[in-house]
Amino acid sequence: MPKKKAPRKPKLAVWKFASCDGCQLSLLDCEDELLAIADAIDIAYFPEATRAVVRGPYDVSLVEGSITTSHDAERIHKIRRASKHLVTIGACATAGGIQALRNFQNVNEFISLVYAQPQYIETLKVSTPISYHVFVDYELHGCPINKVQLVEVLNAFLNNRRPVIPSHSVCVECKRQGTVCVMVAHGTPCLGPVTHAGCGALCPAYNRGCYGCYGPNDSPNTTSLADRFEHLGLDHAGIARSFRTFNANAAAFRHESEAHEHNI
Repeated sequence: MPKKKAPRKPKLAVWKFASCDGCQLSLLDCEDELLAIADAIDIAYFPEATRAVVRGPYDVSLVEGSITTSHDAERIHKIRRASKHLVTIGACATAGGIQALRNFQNVNEFISLVYAQPQYIETLKVSTPISYHVFVDYELHGCPINKVQLVEVLNAFLNNRRPVIPSHSVCVECKRQGTVCVMVAHGTPCLGPVTHAGCGALCPAYNRGCYGCYGPNDSPNTTSLADRFEHLGLDHAGIARSFRTFNANAAAFRHESEAHEHNI
């Protein structure tokens, strides 16, 4: 009898746009889990890890980075057409990243300050998340992402189910770990109440306020938190800066920072 063909492994592709590569490195940091992933799927395109390229279409595409050039705005459409599922990973891909700070100023001023010959620089006026350009099946937040959450997302899409990722705030992580609230105990401004969990409440564990690396949670009351910041002594400029870090362009953070910027 002729041998049965082995079932085709799902194809995974990992793409990079404007970013620092940190979220891609989170996949490589999976170590033992990565070996299991490699057994279950065909890593078809991942320049960070291998020069081998397998042509699409792809079952799952992981996309890191924001759109900052007209070329990338075209390229993401090609990737979307070649992907059954497209998952954005990290603050850059889901909110525009730290480079989205350009969205609040004139990018040409930055270019002239940084580059000796700015006439050679071609860039868009704004840095935007992938979802501004194409349909995204799922967004995984973080700067960088949590590798355990990444494995869960891959497992979910390869098994046709929805990822089970917590939607609660960083405050819940602090409570579970017995970490004293830095805002209550020390009067330290902290974005924990409005930020997605996933980091393990790292900063509060070291008596520092959360910087919002994982972006706004599902129902962030940023106005109430900003009022609390004001009672702690922050002026409008300080409150605006608090919401303008890794996820400055995330809708909830952007709207709150702009509300206080207008009062400066």
